[in-house]
Amino acid sequence: MDVLALEAKKETGPEPEKKSAPRPKAKPPKKAKRIVYFEVEIVDLKTKEKLLLLDKVEPTATILDIKALFHKSYPKWYPARQSLRLDPKAKCLRDEDVLQTLPVGTTASFYFSDLGPQLTWGTVFLTECAGPLLIYLMFYFRLPFIYHRKYDFTTSKLWVVHLACMCHSFHYIKRILETLFVHRISHGTMPLRNIFKNCGYYWCTAAWMAYYINHPLYTPPYYGQQQVNTAFYIFLFCQLGNFSIHVALRNLKPPGSKVKKIPYPTKNPFTWIFFLVSCPNYTYELGAWIGFTVMTQCVPVAFFTVVAFVQMAVWARGKHRGYLKEFRDYPTLRSSILPFIL
Repeated sequence: MDVLALEAKKETGPEPEKKSAPRPKAKPPKKAKRIVYFEVEIVDLKTKEKLLLLDKVEPTATILDIKALFHKSYPKWYPARQSLRLDPKAKCLRDEDVLQTLPVGTTASFYFSDLGPQLTWGTVFLTECAGPLLIYLMFYFRLPFIYHRKYDFTTSKLWVVHLACMCHSFHYIKRILETLFVHRISHGTMPLRNIFKNCGYYWCTAAWMAYYINHPLYTPPYYGQQQVNTAFYIFLFCQLGNFSIHVALRNLKPPGSKVKKIPYPTKNPFTWIFFLVSCPNYTYELGAWIGFTVMTQCVPVAFFTVVAFVQMAVWARGKHRGYLKEFRDYPTLRSSILPFIL
């Protein structure tokens, strides 16, 4: 090293030592969240006897999960047959309710009641519709032991009788096809005992109507063919409207979903009635039966139409109240079944 370099090093002094960068402190491991398990007690609603105690039930378990666990201990009570409540006088809990969202502590008591043997809603609808279809045709073809022997297997000479049979058959065939291919039924099952009540009503009223419309002494409507044609157009219009509403409601709910949405009109003109009515499927159904009543001018049909209107009005008002309760932005202009009236 030369002399100049040594002199420069003396003047500047020794080079500072390089300090190593501090190492980052290791983060302490995250503590795993402690899961608080529930203890579920299932009590018989009538006898107040303790049926089952479920220990360490996860807080995210649904009522359907609890029913499945209960079913393992009591195989005869499958989930669809069970009703669980938080209080003996309270409503049944829904299958999708989550345990940790219910107003219970870590020890929860549920009251169990047996709903009895169950049938799927699809089976009930098909049975309800197939009966009137077959029963009406028995009277239309005048099978033996219905009317006088001389009328067995004869046909009426009145066009309105044949048109009424076609309309009645079309209505129930449409309902069967809708049950198979259109409807998405949110409720899985219904009690077996209800099928006897429902089928008894539909089957008996169908027989009552068919007996008089197909009777050999049946007389045509007072205003003749003009009345029949007008009523037929009303019937057909309302049937198309009813089908359009069912398709719109089906498209509103994806397969397997139970999320409720507000139904709105679509491009289909038959759905524009949603601007005024919450349950237009019932409105069109009522219109179809009014058309059938005017077409046949038959008292049993009029009776069936009035009873059907009362029942559909009850259903429609219940759904309308449900919409208002669930959706704050629900259209206030809508009525339940009849625009501006009901």
